[in-house]
Amino acid sequence: MPAPTSPTTYDVAVVGAGIVGLAVAREVLRRRPGARVVVVEQEPDVAAHQTGHNSGVVHGGIYYQPGSLKARLCVEGARLMYDYCAEQGIAHERSGKLIVARHAGEIGRLEELHRRGLANQVPGLRRIDAARIAEIEPRAVGVAALHAPNTGVVDYAAVSRALRRELEAQGVVLRFEERVLAIDPTGGLTTTRGRVRARRVIACAGLWADRLARAAGAGADPRIVPFRGGYLTLRHQGEPWVRGMVYPVPDPTLPFLGVHLTRHIDGAVSLGPTALLVAARDAYRVGRVRGRDLWETLSWPGTWRVAWRHWRAGMGELATALSRRRFVAMAAEYTPGLTVADLAPAAHAGVRAQAVGRDGALVDDFVISQAGVTSFVRNAPSPAATSSFALARELVDRVGITGR
Repeated sequence: MPAPTSPTTYDVAVVGAGIVGLAVAREVLRRRPGARVVVVEQEPDVAAHQTGHNSGVVHGGIYYQPGSLKARLCVEGARLMYDYCAEQGIAHERSGKLIVARHAGEIGRLEELHRRGLANQVPGLRRIDAARIAEIEPRAVGVAALHAPNTGVVDYAAVSRALRRELEAQGVVLRFEERVLAIDPTGGLTTTRGRVRARRVIACAGLWADRLARAAGAGADPRIVPFRGGYLTLRHQGEPWVRGMVYPVPDPTLPFLGVHLTRHIDGAVSLGPTALLVAARDAYRVGRVRGRDLWETLSWPGTWRVAWRHWRAGMGELATALSRRRFVAMAAEYTPGLTVADLAPAAHAGVRAQAVGRDGALVDDFVISQAGVTSFVRNAPSPAATSSFALARELVDRVGITGR
């Protein structure tokens, strides 16, 4: 009888087949052609969660604190994303974005965003007056705005499918419907189907990032708290309501951008999102409850501290989620004339994996930690999809994989 074959030891194991995990696997192969790479994913296909449920915006890098990972990786990531889409023939458009100050009281915040955007070297960013707003977006009204012509739209699920085809053609093993339960310090993965061995591990687990990190022995702080973002859709009726994107000036105390209008790559225009604390990490239906998710949210001291500090904003988000009329009224502040009659029946939602510190801080930057041979992405909400190729480079750098 022949001796049993030894299990394969991969050079790199990637946990998660969202766009960041797939980009990581691609980056490994760019540096080490022929490397043995495996991607382990709990769902039956790529882009099942944040990647496949987001707004599809290729962000410019305006909002983020200069010097932060988000600031550095978003601008570079957008450039790499556009390059990849052009190479692969994936539909995309630099449709442009306005951030509109509705009244004089928002000018100071707009100026701060302008300062940040210039510091982050956002391509083409400029401040414009009310007359120029109307030229760029005829239905938009404000006293001033920032125009970011390089901001655009793409279907990130389509990008992920292209990445899957590319990886499989290069011999990457994608193991679907297999959940990682634990990672040991030497690179061994315990999964629902047994063991996977690897010399290095990069965990891009999104909504379950904190849970996997804890299972590998990392600390509990920060914890993922899920916020559901609901979107409404406008009816198709002649000229689209907006040509690109129109955003309000956001509340600087929150990591959310407010209700905005986006024309997507398929021509549909969406309105949203809300930011509603929910009882499941996959609460694409608002009533979905998962006991473990709810317990981990409610037992975390940071959740209660966030609720205490931002209770007014939280009540406002709840009211918006419950009322289509209120939802529309928020966008009508900067695009007057929009009414409930302009809404189509279609709606969709995503869930933001928002890291919350024990102290109640809403973590506003990407967070990466190390444990042995494993690199963990502990916080990667928006603009993670935009930043995915640049974030992949950062992650692969951190586990020490260089070109031969």
